[in-house]
Amino acid sequence: MMDGHEGASALYERMAELAAQGRDFALATVVRTQGSTPQAIGARMVVPIDADLRPAGTLGGGCVEGDAIEVARRVGRDGGRVILRHELNEQLAWNTGLVCGGTMWILAERGDDALVCGDRNVLAHALQAARGGEGFAFVTMFRREGRHGLTFAGRVGVASDGRLIGTLGGAALDERARDLGLDRLRAGTPRSLVVDAACELLAEPIVRRPRLVVAGGGHVGRAIARQARLLDFDVVVIEDRPEFADPARFDGAQVIHAPIVETLAGFGCTGQDWVVVATRGHKLDADCVLAAARSEARYIGLLGSRRKTELVAGLLRSEGVPAERIAAVHAPVGLDLGGRSPAEIALAILAEITRIRYGGSGAPMRVRSLDQAGDAPEPESPVVRT
Repeated sequence: MMDGHEGASALYERMAELAAQGRDFALATVVRTQGSTPQAIGARMVVPIDADLRPAGTLGGGCVEGDAIEVARRVGRDGGRVILRHELNEQLAWNTGLVCGGTMWILAERGDDALVCGDRNVLAHALQAARGGEGFAFVTMFRREGRHGLTFAGRVGVASDGRLIGTLGGAALDERARDLGLDRLRAGTPRSLVVDAACELLAEPIVRRPRLVVAGGGHVGRAIARQARLLDFDVVVIEDRPEFADPARFDGAQVIHAPIVETLAGFGCTGQDWVVVATRGHKLDADCVLAAARSEARYIGLLGSRRKTELVAGLLRSEGVPAERIAAVHAPVGLDLGGRSPAEIALAILAEITRIRYGGSGAPMRVRSLDQAGDAPEPESPVVRT
């Protein structure tokens, strides 16, 4: 169960805090989208019933968020579940400041209902996963009704070892839920799956914040570390030169002053880890890439020339690194943005990481010139409750 701007850990910590204080709360979660929307599936808000307490998380702001908060508080008081269908046509989006034109389905439910799988409250499992423990996924089933209708039909929890908490009412559905939950735990992102014309599943993995390991604390490494923290990464910098391993240079990132290759090799990178190699020398770079390729790191970026890339690729093949791990190496790293300063290089690298993380194309969002744009359509009623 992800969120917009606040990490999963912060949201689940907030749920635990409210529960410990005996304060009721509701959750509002984006469970389906169509077209361009201000948030993706899995975006979430924790909404205290007490209006004096601020919600945590975001659904994108504007009228979408305001309406969802109002409905969530009502559901939190009265019980039940409500799915809002929020249609953002172009004129409405312009008037409300949300420059989107799609449709969002938002599930509002009491917090204690949302955290139950079968007959068990699984907040402890979710909180442990968000804090960096074993991963955990919620898989929610919805009944499809016509073109737009969606009704909550059940929820199970999937542990990282494949254990299922609760049932969706049948062995085949439970198996689909388990497979989808495990797949999303590996990927680290939510996904919906249409089972048939009458049923769809939404898997929401809870994993620790993604970690970016920067091998090298020079000017580019420093810029990468600073920008990555703005993107909600836990950042670790490995540097062997004392003058470059000063934590004060890195704005809160963890800095390890130690031999770079040996430290990276023993780091135990997982599929939730991203590695960027930006050391001071070709041989050191190559050894770092080899160490990272022998781990399970999701992404390995190498700063440098195409010639360096060819040399490193040859080293990986000669060392017997499997083809699928060589494919995880992105070299030369980054998107071609044209910049050359450390900050611009860091931006290009993190743009590529963001594209891969969320499955974007990296293409410009612009689809036509402004002088060719027509008038926006007349607004329609934006909210349908189902």
